[in-house]
Amino acid sequence: MTLLAGQVGGEHNAAQQPQPFLGRLEALAEELVRRGLRTKVVSSAGRVPSLRVTNPAVSRLAEHVYVGRSQDGVWWFWWPWAERVASADEVAEAADIIARVLDASR
Repeated sequence: MTLLAGQVGGEHNAAQQPQPFLGRLEALAEELVRRGLRTKVVSSAGRVPSLRVTNPAVSRLAEHVYVGRSQDGVWWFWWPWAERVASADEVAEAADIIARVLDASR
């Protein structure tokens, strides 16, 4: 994985430019809520914003999702372990993948 400095895992101060992060996380949150999951945007000074996603039926099935750009400038949703979920342009696809991962019946 190669990210631009200043994105997930980089030196970016999210408080300086939160909109590129937050707008994409909020769009993903809307899709996940439609799938029955709970979401909360987590944003604090000096940290890259994330989206906390929880399965309401089994609250221990929860994960943070980040958004950041790769070196080629493409925005991606990322798991905390620095694996891509899906392109940030494919919000519905990302929501489907996250919902499958947090599915209690699996």
